[in-house]
Amino acid sequence: MHIAVAGNIGAGKTTLTTMLSEEYQWQPHFEDVEVNPYLDDFYESMERWSFNLQIYFINSRLKQVLDIRSTGKDFIQDRTIYEDAYIFAPNLHAMGLMTNRDFNNYLSLFEMMQSFVTPPDLLIYLRSSIPNLIEQIQKRGREYELSISTDYLERLNERYEAWIQSYDKGKLLIIDVDELNFVDNEKDFEKVVQQVKSMINK
Repeated sequence: MHIAVAGNIGAGKTTLTTMLSEEYQWQPHFEDVEVNPYLDDFYESMERWSFNLQIYFINSRLKQVLDIRSTGKDFIQDRTIYEDAYIFAPNLHAMGLMTNRDFNNYLSLFEMMQSFVTPPDLLIYLRSSIPNLIEQIQKRGREYELSISTDYLERLNERYEAWIQSYDKGKLLIIDVDELNFVDNEKDFEKVVQQVKSMINK
């Protein structure tokens, strides 16, 4: 079984991935942020490094899915290959931070890559307001994220909502993290667990 957690920067993907992996004994796979060689450079100069960063992410996530699927184990993934292609790369292109040539090259690569993977059995989308995202970003204090603008987060949120509205690749569970504080409230986390259980047993 392949579970994936999607959502904007600061929505709580890594935390929920960790908590659900422990609850269900799923093998967790996290977004590669600590050793990503492009992140610091990207936030310093988005236009220069946008294509490099997106290629790194999509390659990393494809390898991750292929590796874990080959083991036959149940796993939960922090962020999906689809978010790179439908959220982040198009947003950078629309903002003028990725050239037409690079964007078209990227999309061509994505189309080829996605033919090698199957969608997750369940996608969990963490919906969050901008103020909540900013609060969480500041709380975790990653230096390269502190320069992220509100406008950038708003653009991403708009693209996430548009993508989720048209998502048709499998089961979808939407969790409003403004309403459910699964990190600090045990009852809220239990609600999430019950919702996930209901979806995977359908």
